[in-house]
Amino acid sequence: MPYAPPAATYAPGEKTPYLRAYERRRKRAWCFFLLILAIIAIVLAVVLPVYFVVIKPKNRSGSGSGSSSSSPSAGPKPTSPASGDTASGGTTGTDAQGNTFIIGTDGTTVKTADGKSFVYKNSFGGYFVQDEKNPYNDGARAQSWSPALNETWVWGVHKVRGVNLGGWFVPEPFIVPTLYQKYMNGGSTVQITGDEWTLSQAMALDSAGGGLNQLENHYKTFITEEDFAQIAGAGLNFVRIPIPFWAVETWDVFGEPFLERTAWGYIVQAFEWARKYGLRVNLDLHTMPGAQNPWNHSGRGGVVNFMSGIMGYANAQRGLSYVRYITEFISQPQYSNVIAMFGIVNEPTADIPALQNFYLHAHDMVRGITGFGTGKGPYISIHDQFKGPASWAGFAAGADRIALEQHPYFAFGAGNAPDIAPFISRPCTDWGPALNESQSAFGVTTAGEWSLGFNDCGLYINGVGDSHATQDCAPWDDWQNYDETRKNQLRQFTMAQMDALPHWFFWTWKIGPDNTGVVKAPLWSYSLGLQEGWIPANPRDADGICVQMGADVTPQQPYAAWQTGGAGAGTLLGPTAVWPPTSMPSVDVPGPTAWPVYTASAPVITMPGLADGGAADGWANAADTVPGVTTVSGCTYPDEYRPGDVLPAVCAAAQTDAVNVAGNGLNGLRARVPAPIVTPPPS
Repeated sequence: MPYAPPAATYAPGEKTPYLRAYERRRKRAWCFFLLILAIIAIVLAVVLPVYFVVIKPKNRSGSGSGSSSSSPSAGPKPTSPASGDTASGGTTGTDAQGNTFIIGTDGTTVKTADGKSFVYKNSFGGYFVQDEKNPYNDGARAQSWSPALNETWVWGVHKVRGVNLGGWFVPEPFIVPTLYQKYMNGGSTVQITGDEWTLSQAMALDSAGGGLNQLENHYKTFITEEDFAQIAGAGLNFVRIPIPFWAVETWDVFGEPFLERTAWGYIVQAFEWARKYGLRVNLDLHTMPGAQNPWNHSGRGGVVNFMSGIMGYANAQRGLSYVRYITEFISQPQYSNVIAMFGIVNEPTADIPALQNFYLHAHDMVRGITGFGTGKGPYISIHDQFKGPASWAGFAAGADRIALEQHPYFAFGAGNAPDIAPFISRPCTDWGPALNESQSAFGVTTAGEWSLGFNDCGLYINGVGDSHATQDCAPWDDWQNYDETRKNQLRQFTMAQMDALPHWFFWTWKIGPDNTGVVKAPLWSYSLGLQEGWIPANPRDADGICVQMGADVTPQQPYAAWQTGGAGAGTLLGPTAVWPPTSMPSVDVPGPTAWPVYTASAPVITMPGLADGGAADGWANAADTVPGVTTVSGCTYPDEYRPGDVLPAVCAAAQTDAVNVAGNGLNGLRARVPAPIVTPPPS
């Protein structure tokens, strides 16, 4: 038999030489394995951004598809916000033409064109792209789990975690109170009601204080490039940007006091900041001529004359023209990766049948511009009129990429609610099941607005009258003195909403201080919640919280192909639009021949893009040549906002050419909007 050495003896727990040698080999193997992983991670951190920035992008150097305009020059256009920016600490890449660009990662210092600087902080694998040679570079990524802009967003796979930029282009008194407080309590002969109509009137009378240009200063300073960087760094992948119709134009015939067109240059700047930091945009047309709801953020509070009343149809005609002009701009290939969704009217309160008819007609008009199917124009977002998603199940079945938007709030109607505890789990039970069900029964459904306001506390939440159903708001308004118990309750409430809502946009990113320098509506500020710790630094930490709270969360079913632009999209299975409508809420006389109407005989408005972009001319579909709407010569019109209840005498001229705006066959010239010069914020 083979020789066997004598067995060695070892104390209990003592390692044999063979075991020690094995462990040394295993330790070396693990060290080698970890080294390989580190090298792979470094390579991926460099290669993946370069792939999505350099290799993946489609060639966008060609000109836009719109035809040239023989209308007067648009004047100066806004320049790319990246123009003049620099960055240090990022990776330098080179494209196929030899042009260099910067890929910024966590810790990169960004120096903006106005001479300021900030450090880009993104611990979630996101990166920004600064490419001065190609302002339409769509290679940026907000986080590792969100697709880069030049990758496909897949509904049902990717989740919207977004935030509103409320109060920026449509000021509201609870978001930017100092704009209004200046003219309250005897500060102006104009009675400030909290809407932009009276604010604009008061500002116009205050030439010594800056006049209407105070609003432009607000556009420059309220939201900045750093906000977009922080939004991506907060784990968010979408921004919802409310805009007013007067960013396109105002009509002197009605004496509209708003600051005309100036906002548009800053809106385009917002698109470029979103592009730079890999954020997708849900653009929301937040106001309509005549007011689509009675609240201050409709432009003029206390009235509703959009798809309602004797000016309801005329105001809808005009509103549709703005939907058309904006659609033409955002559907250009240079912007289609950035603006993923377009909300065509915010929180309308018209009767459901009238509203559904408007939605169907708007769908037909928008898709007539963009074409049908995935990748052709943005999703069309429609509001549920606060009826809840179940009321819209099956509406517009077969339509091409219509998304339903709900605004679930506890704040309005909760009554006296001093204690948050009963509300913490309610998003999981009250909202989650209905919204998940709607993903199948309707299609893509989002929570376009929500907040931490479980009660109506907060300065001017209910308007400048500042009354509250909750009797004692001091404990909730005094955020500087929140203890850890209160913060933990708010954090749990936040996470319940984040988990319950399949796709969401918090309202809002920032609340400005009042005239004492303090934020007085803390439950509505995402950035303040992040800073103070009652909103989680990583929104994905909320995943699964509803199950932990004992809620029965219905899993989302896969979308039908037509719901996301696949097979069958664009073939309506139910009623189609009746346009012009034959009836109107609050009008006894059938129409439209007896109603005030506009005619299609004006030059259309082409919205300007970047001065240094060149490729985008503002008009996606050259075949769209129908003129714009305007008043009929020789006809008089009731006030658009307060028309009264008596129909004016029928204007014969209006009946000959204005009933069917889309059918008169005229060829119009596209008049470019004179764009403002976007200047740096004042020092």
